Amino acid sequence: MPTFQLSEIFSAPKPVIGMLHVSPLPGAPQYAQDLSEVREKLLCDVDALVAGGAHGLMLENFGDTPFYPGRVPATAIAHLTALAVEVRRRSDLPLGINVLRNDGRGALAIAHAAGAEFIRVNVLCGTRVTDQGIIQGIAHDLLRDRAALSAQHIRIFADVNVKHSAPLAPRPLAEEVADVVLRGGADALIVSGSATGTAADLAEIQQVRNDAHGAPVLVGSGVTAESVRSMSQYTDGFIVGTSVKRDGIVANPVDPNRVAALVGALS
Repeated sequence: MPTFQLSEIFSAPKPVIGMLHVSPLPGAPQYAQDLSEVREKLLCDVDALVAGGAHGLMLENFGDTPFYPGRVPATAIAHLTALAVEVRRRSDLPLGINVLRNDGRGALAIAHAAGAEFIRVNVLCGTRVTDQGIIQGIAHDLLRDRAALSAQHIRIFADVNVKHSAPLAPRPLAEEVADVVLRGGADALIVSGSATGTAADLAEIQQVRNDAHGAPVLVGSGVTAESVRSMSQYTDGFIVGTSVKRDGIVANPVDPNRVAALVGALS
């Protein structure tokens, strides 16, 4: 049975983790800025999340569309590592890493180099049909990497029924949850809606919580100041992005007032 609790990383009983959506990096088709602009935009979002009272941060190569289905180029890993170090210098909030679409091994390497506490993995176990094609689970490699680095302190937050995807074949959600936790080694589970910014289904959140074998459950998309309190009775934490951006538009900068409103709604 899992023994990990979010309190090992976060100070808040129901932590709000703010997304740091990195602008397109060198090598990505939409890269159109110099690196200093990418860095300054990122650090402004860090400052806004801290000012608004977020309890944690998660760095993600959100701008690098279209995403690779698995491992990303070394250049992307190098730039994300440099940015993660900059975030660490700016804030001492707990930091997570997500390398889209499913480079959990790259995320672990970045987290190990930069001193991050956790990573997010979209497809830890099983197989999903996505806009990148068929993506297969990476637990067998990822957990061996973590053991080789003696990095068990870097926790794995894994999605179930992950957004922007569909199962290759129908399967009960309870079976997927059990495999991700008991066979895949996830430390925490993430439930999201069907797409970025889309609310998760409350019944699905409840089911995952019931079947989680003691692992913490976080909501990973569509959380707003209006919905966060109703969800809190079924979840252990929240990952927020779109709803805390200016005007609720994902491409905009983080708005510290929207962060504060969401965090305050949990009080």
